[in-house]
Amino acid sequence: MDKQSIKSIILEKQAAVQNYRLIHRDFAFGERINYVLVGLRRAGKSCLLYQDIQDRIKAGEISSRDVLYVNFEDERLASVKSEELGVILDAYMELYPGGQPLFYLDEIQNVDGWEKFARRLADSQYRVMITGSNAKMLGREMCSTLGGRYIPREVFPFSFGEYLSWHGVEPGDNWEYDQHAKSVIVNQFEAYFHEGGIAESFDQPDKREYLNALYQKILLGDIVERNSIRNSRVFRFLAKKLADSVMQPCSLSRLQNMVRSTGETISLSTVKDYLEYMQDAYLFFPVPNLASPMSEQMTLQKRYMADNGILNLFLFQGEAKLLENMVAVELNRRFRNTAEETLLYYYNKNVEVDFCVPSARIAIQVAYSLDDGATYEREVGWLQKFLKAFPEYRGLIITRDTERQIEADGRTIEVVPVWKWLLDSRVNDEVKRDL
Repeated sequence: MDKQSIKSIILEKQAAVQNYRLIHRDFAFGERINYVLVGLRRAGKSCLLYQDIQDRIKAGEISSRDVLYVNFEDERLASVKSEELGVILDAYMELYPGGQPLFYLDEIQNVDGWEKFARRLADSQYRVMITGSNAKMLGREMCSTLGGRYIPREVFPFSFGEYLSWHGVEPGDNWEYDQHAKSVIVNQFEAYFHEGGIAESFDQPDKREYLNALYQKILLGDIVERNSIRNSRVFRFLAKKLADSVMQPCSLSRLQNMVRSTGETISLSTVKDYLEYMQDAYLFFPVPNLASPMSEQMTLQKRYMADNGILNLFLFQGEAKLLENMVAVELNRRFRNTAEETLLYYYNKNVEVDFCVPSARIAIQVAYSLDDGATYEREVGWLQKFLKAFPEYRGLIITRDTERQIEADGRTIEVVPVWKWLLDSRVNDEVKRDL
């Protein structure tokens, strides 16, 4: 690795990171703590590094010369080896003799064996922030290699509240009773619902084209190439079928049969591997059945896509799927547990409930509309039966636009439009309290 190139990269980033346009995200970093930020490609991990730098410079804690920022997707670093990573620090010290930089190492998973370098930096009392686009960076083996020197944090695409802030919309107190404010928020939601929360897409003239390019990069670069998948056609087909089936549990055998129906052969173990690759890249995330024994929870799961904008690439008139996927994404954001333990389930045993969160004692049905009598009877009836069996839970039905209360069997079921639920600070406070 050319040391002069490294110096150029360091100086370029020192000049650039202060000028990035940012919407401040509610993501507090502790002092003298090292972090590994992991999540879907373009979810905003790099922006959080920029936010940390800008906040520290603004507070007078550091100057730009204290920043050592390296993005390992820079084509000038394409061939770097783990044993060469020490050159980065050497180059900085030649620029600033005796300096004590703050390390920001973006997408470092591109360098095989990076973990030892990261641990050495932490052992040497440097403050280090790392990002990556693969969930294996949060695994037990990785945490063991890093020796407990780093705190893992998952980063998700923008929430609806963050999306509104980006577009200069700040809901005030009691905004839902202000017709003008409500109209603005509902109009903004229409775009968020279909285009998702990938911030880099917000200013794109052709958002669909951008999101399709991002999906191809995740599929081919982050999954197919990294995992040496030989039959990318089968892998693409499987990803498309998962997108088509976001509302339905899919067993490994059913997915295997879908592939076989095309004339291709695939083993159950390969199907399992492919699903894990997608999950590791944060393209999909699983939701198991709460009613299933622990040993069976991995065999029949719902799987949702990490962002509505990417999911919408696959759908035609898929409003109901987009609604349920959006609720799943938000619940995953609120209740995600990075310690290899899920807090989000669905329930299917005699009754069907779309989502259950035992830690917060919430049972949720998702229905695009309750105007149809059969839909009303099914969704409300199942939720009533669930609440009768589990009286400690409260019931919620999330719709596209309907708001009301349903009184049944001495229980109150709230019916709330999704755009209001996404902004409900009471729910967010409840999450923090219960977790």
